[in-house]
Amino acid sequence: MTTLDTTVRAKRSLASRVASSAAGGALRIFLICIALVWLVPTFGLLVSSFRDPTDIAASGWWKVFSAPGQLTAHSYETLLKNETITDSLFNTVWITVPATLLVVLIGAMAGYAFAWMDFKGRDTWFMVVVGLLVVPVQVALIPLTVLFRELGIFGDIIAAVLFHVGFGLPFAIFLLRNFFAEIPRELLEAARLDGAGEARLFATVVLPLAAPALASLGIFQFLWVWNDMLVALVFTNADSQPLTVALQQQVRQFGSNIEILATGAFISMVIPLIVFFAFQRQFVSGVMAGAVK
Repeated sequence: MTTLDTTVRAKRSLASRVASSAAGGALRIFLICIALVWLVPTFGLLVSSFRDPTDIAASGWWKVFSAPGQLTAHSYETLLKNETITDSLFNTVWITVPATLLVVLIGAMAGYAFAWMDFKGRDTWFMVVVGLLVVPVQVALIPLTVLFRELGIFGDIIAAVLFHVGFGLPFAIFLLRNFFAEIPRELLEAARLDGAGEARLFATVVLPLAAPALASLGIFQFLWVWNDMLVALVFTNADSQPLTVALQQQVRQFGSNIEILATGAFISMVIPLIVFFAFQRQFVSGVMAGAVK
């Protein structure tokens, strides 16, 4: 063994030891500290949502540790009596759920077609879909505003839903097409030999296999639509505005309704967190699978 080989092996051994120690307790402690720091604003908002407006204005949320008697559910009672906030919360659900389900359903059908069905110009159309990924939302605001006014749906919930579906489909098709392309051809051919048509094949074979990818896509779409404010500001009115717009309008009156802001902001944030953590395993596996090709 030469001196060079010994030096290289020593360097590799040192790097291996460093990687092993980093993957152990030290790295875990570091990641836990980062997670705790990231959760501090969320925890502070939670505590503020259970404090009276006078206590919020007088001191920081951390004072609750020395005076736990400040905690009260009065802010949530006030929120439930505020029709503007409650109506906007329901509007957010009516916008987010259809926009998410339609994108997942249509994206799955289109992704399957691009992956396993032969038709004229398939690759060209797929490149067009991929090119739409780089189109910014702001480009379509004015043209779609004019179109929706002519159709008579401007200001309605359906306008926001259609906008989100249109801009969510390119990413959905791209992600699901890559996932469907990894399905073994032999599996699909065996199903066809058993007499399954394309519709039955898609519903009974492809969709169950694509559950992780569908879950990850659903999370992406749900978070984008739920937290959106730009599209909602343009395409909704006072009767159809979602929670993000309602909270933005409440900020203008900051001071007289601070308890509504804290409580409403926490509800607006905690629901997407619940959805994400409920499907986090499928989210990770689906993203990794769709990113292979």
